[in-house]
Amino acid sequence: MSANVKEIEGKDFEVEVLAKRGVVAVDFYSTECPPCEALAPKYEALAELYGADIEFVKIFRQGNRELSDKLGVRSSPTVLFFRGGEEVGERLTGGIKRSALAKELDALVPPARAAAIHASERPVETRCDVLILGAGPAGITAGIYAAQAKLDTIMVDVGLGGGNLTVTHQVSNFPGFPKPQPGYMLAHYLLEHAKEAGVKGRFAAEITGIDLRERTVVLDGVETIHAKKIIVATGSSPRTIGVEGEIQYKGKGVSYCATCDAKYYEGKHVVVIGGGNSAIEESLFIARFASKITIVHQFAELQANKHAQAQAFANPKIGFLFEHEPRRFVASDGKAVDSVVVEDLRTHEQKTIECDGVFVFAGMRPNLERFEGQFERDDFGYVKVDEEMRTTVPGVYAAGDIVSKRYRQMTTAVSDGTIASIALARDLAA
Repeated sequence: MSANVKEIEGKDFEVEVLAKRGVVAVDFYSTECPPCEALAPKYEALAELYGADIEFVKIFRQGNRELSDKLGVRSSPTVLFFRGGEEVGERLTGGIKRSALAKELDALVPPARAAAIHASERPVETRCDVLILGAGPAGITAGIYAAQAKLDTIMVDVGLGGGNLTVTHQVSNFPGFPKPQPGYMLAHYLLEHAKEAGVKGRFAAEITGIDLRERTVVLDGVETIHAKKIIVATGSSPRTIGVEGEIQYKGKGVSYCATCDAKYYEGKHVVVIGGGNSAIEESLFIARFASKITIVHQFAELQANKHAQAQAFANPKIGFLFEHEPRRFVASDGKAVDSVVVEDLRTHEQKTIECDGVFVFAGMRPNLERFEGQFERDDFGYVKVDEEMRTTVPGVYAAGDIVSKRYRQMTTAVSDGTIASIALARDLAA
């Protein structure tokens, strides 16, 4: 730990924080906490920069619950800021970005001093054998194989790793697990495996520069990583459907993640858009909370697997509106969605469904915004690769949901990551 960061106990809080006339940053952390592990190197690096002006302390939240409860600190990590014993600024929690922490610190010193601190910052140069962009199943598997081949491997993720697994209620048919598994637990197992294999992580990172042909990536505007080989495994995100009100009310009654938001609809009526595996399987999860679910699907039959269909048809909470499409998400108070206008595709008549929220499950899109013009892609925007996952950019491979292929499952992502790492290891040895 940096010499500029002091670990204290709850009993020392009065003296070490509240009694100080200056500014103190306080990091409440926990053990076995991925967001805490992601924050630690950023917190220490910024303590080196701002240490002459701000004191930095850490408190073990699990061992100081009385103080945590008194301050209303409910999750780890949580960073608080104090000036003259009074809390100031915005509390930061979860997957804290370096820029967000620096922004709060800048606000606690004079503008000229903040500018001088940033001017004094020195860039960091890091070199490795393999750089993996994305820490979902494909990226993690690639990392495991690369690290076990004794290649110096760094894995970067803008989140905390795990990809879409972290927001997937249950994963079925993953080999070795006869029963469906919680997505977040599979993500945890994968990340722990990568760590054990020796993969180095950069999580909750901000990618501020990419040059694939030079195989360099800049993180947080500070660290430039030079790699011999790169694997791009940035995964996919929910596809929007372009309905009026969708973007306007995203997070205000329009959701794409049942694991994240179903709990907010206890005893309420929810509309689900879609009829594929995600729509039906996630509807079954939402039914644990909602009192009523109306599934709106554009076709006359569901496209989900037969087992999920049978469960949905047997659930008394779930109803279906086939051959209909949404046309407008409505918030009568202008704040949150309270109805959906749908159109009958046979008669073209429109009607309004009153509800408390909407979940959209209309497929996924590849996360390739940062790579415009750098890869050859198929007609749907996915990256073309050869049989060993090589892209058209020399030294760069792709794996997982971004790859042009017929099937996208967790098992196929794991396969892609395996192939990419074995291929690049051989390419490096050639």
